[in-house]
Amino acid sequence: MPASETIATARAGWSERGPSLAQGLLLAGAVLVVACLVLLWMGRLPICKCGTIKLWHGVVASSENSQHLSDWYTPSHIIHGFLFYGLFRLLRHLGLPISLGLALVLAMVLEASWEVAENTDAVINRYREATISLDYYGDSVLNSAADMLAMTAGFFLAHALPALVTVLAGLTMELVVGWLIRDNLTLNIIMLVWPMDWIKAWQAGA
Repeated sequence: MPASETIATARAGWSERGPSLAQGLLLAGAVLVVACLVLLWMGRLPICKCGTIKLWHGVVASSENSQHLSDWYTPSHIIHGFLFYGLFRLLRHLGLPISLGLALVLAMVLEASWEVAENTDAVINRYREATISLDYYGDSVLNSAADMLAMTAGFFLAHALPALVTVLAGLTMELVVGWLIRDNLTLNIIMLVWPMDWIKAWQAGA
């Protein structure tokens, strides 16, 4: 293969090993569908029990939070995409021969695994006990699917944007969402892993 063609291939798909981007999209879509079927099997509601589907629901302290297509936690899933892309890009830099398509599939497996885990009774109860999400009873399947698509959007944004822009975008989303609702991806992780009373009190003050 000519050097110019090798360079073009590397830029488009990182390497020749693993599924192509088109194949990766199909496989990632299959993972998303399987995850949704598992969530249905677990008893998750297909859509909000209110019977409506909203493009946006902005009330955090509400039983409809995490039930519609997007909400204040959608940026967290976009950041997931940033982080997964960065992880696999780093692994490739360290010598792992991975294609962009395979990285996408693995990112979707990670995101889908979290969506399933997040909707188990253990994690739902943890949210209700350790965070301000007292009205949280799990996601609708629609919301979980939208979250996985948001991660995919973040993954491709990270691929298209310079690394510095991606980092600044992630930090901006964290700061803006944290300021507006006193919660974000960072605080969510802290309160799940190591709850702090003063953070919970500050969040409740919103």
